[in-house]
Amino acid sequence: MGETMEIGAYSFGDTQRHEDGSLRSTHEAVRNLHEAIVHADEVGLDYFGVGEHHTTSMPASSPGATIAAAAAATKQIILGSAASIISTDDPVRVYQQFATADAISGGGRIEITAGRGSSVETFPLFGYDLGDYDELYANKLNLLMTINESDSEEVTWSGSRRPEIPNLAVVPRPVQGRMPIWLATGGNAGSSARAGQLGLPVSYGIIGGAPHRFAPLAELYRETAKRAGHPEENIKVSVAAMGLIAPTKEGALERFYPGWYNLNVEMG
Repeated sequence: MGETMEIGAYSFGDTQRHEDGSLRSTHEAVRNLHEAIVHADEVGLDYFGVGEHHTTSMPASSPGATIAAAAAATKQIILGSAASIISTDDPVRVYQQFATADAISGGGRIEITAGRGSSVETFPLFGYDLGDYDELYANKLNLLMTINESDSEEVTWSGSRRPEIPNLAVVPRPVQGRMPIWLATGGNAGSSARAGQLGLPVSYGIIGGAPHRFAPLAELYRETAKRAGHPEENIKVSVAAMGLIAPTKEGALERFYPGWYNLNVEMG
């Protein structure tokens, strides 16, 4: 069976700038993001992802709400988070929000990509200790998967980083019973191995560096999944990288570089 490739886009809902370089409003940025998703559906892209950030320059802080709105305004495009910062959020609420979007979409067009976070502004914002970075992620990813794999609305779960759930309803359920859950990573080898062990599709966010360096990570992921006995159809790889398309290379560079420069200054 041949492999298929899907083409899409993702956005952090970046805030546009006035001619003097000052930022425009964050509510305008959110509206622009919504319009971009609708346009992507109209031109036939396969996928649009909304990345969670909580800064004035990247205010797409609620992927679930953004995707639910887009689900009502689009017809065929797959919508997902790119990524949801599961370490500092409640997996129950994340699941409910995306299952709601799934119901609005008619079913089968909503995905969750769960990440630890390439930036760490969510930790002080929601009162978490950055030292608990990996334990929070492992526990909450386990809960998110437990909810998704449940055969009924009632879920039972216990872990070290959140109060237990003793056979309580988590509703609504997705139209098809479950949603695709991807594991996001910015290039950590342990995350690739974790995705393979869990049998989850993996999404590589190439924020910087040469794309070819991710090839060994993808091979590690596939080999780990194979050793763990997961079916081949569950083993998928997504690659996201920043870029801009323009009629000429010179035009693309002229338009792309100022934003790229500002992003690196802010994140540096």
